[in-house]
Amino acid sequence: MTSSSTQPAGTNAAAAKCKGCLCPGNPCQLCRLPPHSDDPIPENEPATCRAIREAVPPASFQPGENEYFSNLDKSTMMCIRSGGDVIPNTRRVPGYPARVYCKPDLSRR
Repeated sequence: MTSSSTQPAGTNAAAAKCKGCLCPGNPCQLCRLPPHSDDPIPENEPATCRAIREAVPPASFQPGENEYFSNLDKSTMMCIRSGGDVIPNTRRVPGYPARVYCKPDLSRR
């Protein structure tokens, strides 16, 4: 656990008030759709996210580019096939830059 002195002001309060998957610390272990080359691969990556990344290699396409939409379609299908839920990100909260995320089925570790 980190001390509150090393975190930005208000971080603990914001995390305490946040409910759902798009909260600080990624409580639902969401993965970005489509996978982006800038995203770090977590050590304890859920099987669903790993399957998506293997089927749709991470790229740096931006929304609006043809390749982005193709990869979004492929990664969305893979999320659903792997038992995950697709979550649109309409609020663009800090730490969640993508428009769409996959919420993996964490029981399938």
